[in-house]
Order: sequence, then structure tokens, then C-alpha cells
Amino acid sequence: MLDLTFLESSWSCIFGHGCQGVLTGPTPELAQGCCSYGAHLTDDADRQRVEAAAARLTPEQWQFRSRGRRGTTYVGRRGGGQTRLVEGACIFLNRPGFARGPGCALHLLALDEGRSYVGLKPDVCWQLPLHREDHVTDSGHVLTQIGPWMRRDWGEGGADFHWWCTDTPDAYVGAQRVVDAMADELRAMIGPAVYDRVLAIVTERAARAAHTQPVNVPRRRASRRAAN
Repeated sequence: MLDLTFLESSWSCIFGHGCQGVLTGPTPELAQGCCSYGAHLTDDADRQRVEAAAARLTPEQWQFRSRGRRGTTYVGRRGGGQTRLVEGACIFLNRPGFARGPGCALHLLALDEGRSYVGLKPDVCWQLPLHREDHVTDSGHVLTQIGPWMRRDWGEGGADFHWWCTDTPDAYVGAQRVVDAMADELRAMIGPAVYDRVLAIVTERAARAAHTQPVNVPRRRASRRAAN
């Protein structure tokens, strides 16, 4: 199940162009985006993939490379994993003043290698703002739901965000539909065959909407009876 309304929308990441961050107040000057709390890792494979990518980063790509030698992720007491925090945000986040500008060091690695950042960044990072949930039905089938991350999806912490990008019209300024702009991400999440089918459905819906003529409802003529 996919949220076609969002996939047809013009949402676009506005990091560095109006993003206010996810702290308790507006902090565009920090250029942290949604990286303030680090990335929660999906599983051991996610963590190992991120650590392998971190090992390839150079000082020119990563502001905190020297700090990363002591490890870039950790596993909490309750399991799971997360990227380490350095100076109030994710260890991979280059800050304002860095030679190559603020942003994710793993994203720079992808750009420099001419490849997609899917498979380099933590799962939650390359998928954002898409949110995938798998539910096992009573019949034993797996129902996959994909839509935008909303505040409620972050649990109680989401209510503390001063700002969240899928909630505001400021982020719906992209030149492409989400289904086109995030083609790599969607193919990785649902597979190429399903993506192609979804793309065909969305494109067909757009074509039908473009050829739909508005219904003209005749206006009632005003009464010409003279007032008494």
C-alpha cells in the first residue's frame, strides 16, 4: 500500500534552503536538518554497511574523520543501534564552516564516487521522508505500507519538533513528483518491478486528471419580480 497523494506531490528536501531543523525551536543557522539526534539503525547489516562506508571517507569529505576512528555507531542496552553524536548532532554531519559546506559526509562520498547514496547512508536517512512499515496479517501475508514520515511516526519525540518538513507547504516546491525524484529510493524499497507498476499507475492518473473537463453548473437566474 502506497500513499499516492504524497508520491504525486512536489515535496523536495530543502536542507539549506529553508529547513528549520527538528529541535524545539527554529535553527536554520545550524544547518542540521533532521540529523540532530543521529540515525537509528535498522539492524546489524545496516550498521555494518554504514561503518564500511565510513572507512572510505577522507578528511576532505568528513569534518569529524579523526573522531570517527573511535567508532561511528553504537548499540544501546536495549538493542538496536545508532550513529554517534558529536557536538550536538550526527557524527557524519559536516557543520557550517567546513570547506565543502554543511551536510552529510556519506552524501559527499556518493557524489564523489558518482553513485547513489542508497546503500551508503543509514536506511532511515536514504529513505526519508518515505516511511516503510511491514505488518503480518492474520493470514500470514506481509502487508507493506509506504508513505511520508509524519510526526506521529516518531512517537512521543515527534511532538517536540518545532518543525517537520512533510507538515509544511514550504517543502512542496520540487520540480519533479516524488515518485520520479525518489526513483532510486523507491526501487530499493519495493523492487524495480513494483516501482514500474506504481509509476505507470501514477502517470495514468495524471493523464486522466489532465483530460478531465470541469463541470459547468448553470447559475440560477435572479428573480425579476419587483419588490413589494
